[in-house]
Amino acid sequence: MSSEPIHTEHAEEHGDTMTKKRIWNVFFVLLGITAVEFFIALYLVPHDIITYHTANPIYIVLTLAKAFYIVGYFMHLKFEKMGLIFAIIVPVLFIIGLILVLTNESHHWVDLRM
Repeated sequence: MSSEPIHTEHAEEHGDTMTKKRIWNVFFVLLGITAVEFFIALYLVPHDIITYHTANPIYIVLTLAKAFYIVGYFMHLKFEKMGLIFAIIVPVLFIIGLILVLTNESHHWVDLRM
């Protein structure tokens, strides 16, 4: 097997390509993050080294890091700067707006009960 680069149309224009070496590097980063998550879940939390309240934000950050690598490299959005921005920021803004609207609505329903 050769280590020829895997080309995308946009990557060829800018010289960014996914080689087998880069794919394996991303795989090992994802494997490492998953191993850290398992270590926290199977050792640190059950042995009361850290609490659930501390572990949950760590899981969220590690999961977002894995999502960045998956979206960035395997979906080739790392090479598409605007695509990555729109794929991450726009949904986050919609989710924040939805949370604000639902919070406002929940206050309305609480006021109706009183």
